[in-house]
Amino acid sequence: MVKRMGVSIDDLSNKKTIILVTGTEQTKIALTHQLNEYLGDVVNIQGFAIDEGIEEMIDGEIILLSSEIVKEELINLKLLREEKEVIVAQRTIDYDCIDELVLIPEGIDVLFVNDAKESTYDGIEILKKLGFDYVNFIPYYPGLSYVNKKKIDIAITPGERDKVPSFIKKVVDIGPRIMDITTIIHIINTLKLDCYKGRLLTENYLQKIIKMAKRLSQYTNKISSLNNHLHLILDGLHDGLLVYDQGGFITVYNENVKKLIGTYFGDIKGKKITKVIYNKESLNFLLDKRVNNEKIFSLDGNNIIVNKIFLENINCSIAVFKSVTEALKINNKIKLELMKKGHLAKYSFSDIIGSSDKIVKVKEIAKKLAITDLTILIEGESGTGKELFASAIHQFSKRNKGPFLAVNFSALPDELIESELFGYEEGAFTGAKKGGKPGIFEEADGGTIFLDEIGDISLKMQARLLRVLQEKEVMRIGGHQIKTVDVRIIGATNKNLAQLVKEKKFREDLYYRIKMGYIRIPPLRERKEDLRDLINHLVKIEAGKNINVEKGVIEELLAYDWYGNVREPRNVLSYMLAVREGDVLTIKDIPDYGFFIKNLEGKTLYNCTLNLNNELIFLLKKIYELNENNIIVGREKLADVLKESGFSMTPAQIRVRLEKLEKMGLIIKKKGRIGTIITTEGKKLLNTK
Repeated sequence: MVKRMGVSIDDLSNKKTIILVTGTEQTKIALTHQLNEYLGDVVNIQGFAIDEGIEEMIDGEIILLSSEIVKEELINLKLLREEKEVIVAQRTIDYDCIDELVLIPEGIDVLFVNDAKESTYDGIEILKKLGFDYVNFIPYYPGLSYVNKKKIDIAITPGERDKVPSFIKKVVDIGPRIMDITTIIHIINTLKLDCYKGRLLTENYLQKIIKMAKRLSQYTNKISSLNNHLHLILDGLHDGLLVYDQGGFITVYNENVKKLIGTYFGDIKGKKITKVIYNKESLNFLLDKRVNNEKIFSLDGNNIIVNKIFLENINCSIAVFKSVTEALKINNKIKLELMKKGHLAKYSFSDIIGSSDKIVKVKEIAKKLAITDLTILIEGESGTGKELFASAIHQFSKRNKGPFLAVNFSALPDELIESELFGYEEGAFTGAKKGGKPGIFEEADGGTIFLDEIGDISLKMQARLLRVLQEKEVMRIGGHQIKTVDVRIIGATNKNLAQLVKEKKFREDLYYRIKMGYIRIPPLRERKEDLRDLINHLVKIEAGKNINVEKGVIEELLAYDWYGNVREPRNVLSYMLAVREGDVLTIKDIPDYGFFIKNLEGKTLYNCTLNLNNELIFLLKKIYELNENNIIVGREKLADVLKESGFSMTPAQIRVRLEKLEKMGLIIKKKGRIGTIITTEGKKLLNTK
């Protein structure tokens, strides 16, 4: 039996499958090529792009998504099973495609063009870390309202040429962003392909970066720092990274690893690993080249997970360091949020927009409850504004001079909930802060605690919470001293707590203790008369200037049921403001029906038979004209025809509109040489226009 890298050919015949889903075809091609380069001999890779259309539920050993935006869109399309393993790729610049950048003159303004604000700023940051900090990057993305055309001639883009403005004279396309090394390692570990790690990282990723650094350093000394053994590149990684030879001498590292292991040295390159890490157990693990594994250690008082790989071809090891759990990251985020909030309520009743009878009644009840000291349960669907009401109640109460703290139970495990709510003493557990830490009940003394998603709390934590509500006393984890606290509790949930009580998933005594005061916030679809005020308010807040709204826009939006509640019109208005022309929002600015939240039956909330806007009529006419001339109608052909008519539209946008026309029975989409054809009903409609 023939073997390769310790794996038999018989083993390879049963390949595992990676399902790759991207937003665009170009990104799909780039990431598929990268995956084939690293893993093509041991896995099957099936690529899909949303702009090409995905008609069936995807399935495979692992689902790899190119971005969080793609994840959200798949969920909306109901193409993503929650139980499947999902990895959202961390993306970086393709180092093979940046040679031309060194020819850009120093000190000039250069447009950096990408598909969204966040990815634009991420790309600029990566290029600066690579050493391209001698030019002035100007961010540009769809929806940006102003750019100084006189000063800028050159644009850099990671594969988004169609988004480069027309006044640009030269475009430097560095290709779509690819996955970074931490994502590759994540995939390897998830699929348990440990025997391939050494060859994978040696022959591909590290060698590619090293060659790139050498190549660019020969072009110009402006970016000579790139040749410093990948230091600046590796600093862009999210985790700590350490590369060391057989003798234990460090050859490559990034700044994050110094923070995680707690070293106080400046430059640790060339130092022996035993001089910067003192934990004996972790050193034995790192220096044992026979072990390719991951393990958890306590380094400098922090719990760190270390993933180590020995690279046989170059006789060195690479170790990736990261925080032991996502819970610690959440804990840090909570601390930062509390610091930003200053323990103060941000909203009052005047911030609750609406004048309908239903919302006015709820506000009146909330004000009456606010002046009492009762615990309150707020029920409402996601996005109805439960935290806004809780904040307003605190502001209206006699406790308004005290702190207001919010905790979301849905994102936290029991251990973190317990330490956050009740605090801990020094030495209570590994990683406990020196001197201990007060819990939220102590910090909120004299004020209000908002317990969001209280329906997600475990039965164990329900018992502890009930004792605090009954006794008004808390004791820190690992402590012996009981402290009296004066705190008002406002709980909130989007679940049916009464049903959870029947199912024994929520304590009945805690349910009645919390529900001494009760508020139900009606969903937006039950108070549509508030939509006009809400839209005007959101336009004013989002636009920052005077923007008019056509009467027809309000009437059109009233046709939707808004299952996303207040959050959804905020998203819709943000979109409309981004794509508008001038200072007036018109019906054509309303996104297509696929943009909107769907109801439980999966039917879109957009009633596509109610209206057929000018954009769709124009598209239908072009399809008819092409049919009459016996020209096959596909998305690419339509994009070209529309562009010639001064009505530019991407193939992805055309796909959405074709689906809409097909559901109306106005066209039929055929594959192959037939293409899209207009129906008799479609022709009749054109005759009436």
